[in-house]
Amino acid sequence: MQCCKGQGPQAPDPTVSGVDLSLLIPVLEKYKSKPGSLITILQKAQDLYGYLPIDVLDYVASETGIKPPNVYGVATFYTQFRLKPIGKYLIMLCMGTACHVNGASAIEDAICDELKIVDGETTEDNLFTLNNVACLGCCSLSPVMMINGETHAKLTPDKARKILREIRKQDQLETGKEATS
Repeated sequence: MQCCKGQGPQAPDPTVSGVDLSLLIPVLEKYKSKPGSLITILQKAQDLYGYLPIDVLDYVASETGIKPPNVYGVATFYTQFRLKPIGKYLIMLCMGTACHVNGASAIEDAICDELKIVDGETTEDNLFTLNNVACLGCCSLSPVMMINGETHAKLTPDKARKILREIRKQDQLETGKEATS
């Protein structure tokens, strides 16, 4: 992987990958000279773009003077950062002890079968992304999943499928798309 295209600091070129790097200018102006601010910069960048495209990591490196492998290392070390776009609906499925004991694996199987993805993947239509998480802190509601911050509790495989189908149907109504499933 070649970071920063082998060049030093430069004005952002929004045509590089379709990512408008100029959106980062205010963030970098505020934080680039503050020691220890790389995580904050990456968090703000992810808020702007939904994930951290490689061009963003390159630009952060060039503007902060932090070596590109170090920027990439931080972005890949912390699980809060994503290097790929996520779907419109982020499913966080709890796999903690209470959820596991109460059937989280059957819920995961139902989600994977319904959406034709596995943990960490996004559906072809970019509607859903599945992320298994260690704990959602809702043990008394287990098994549980959150979709875009909304908690769905006391799940069964059928209930999980129904929730996903309802979200897909509602999304299709809102966007005017024909049902594909």
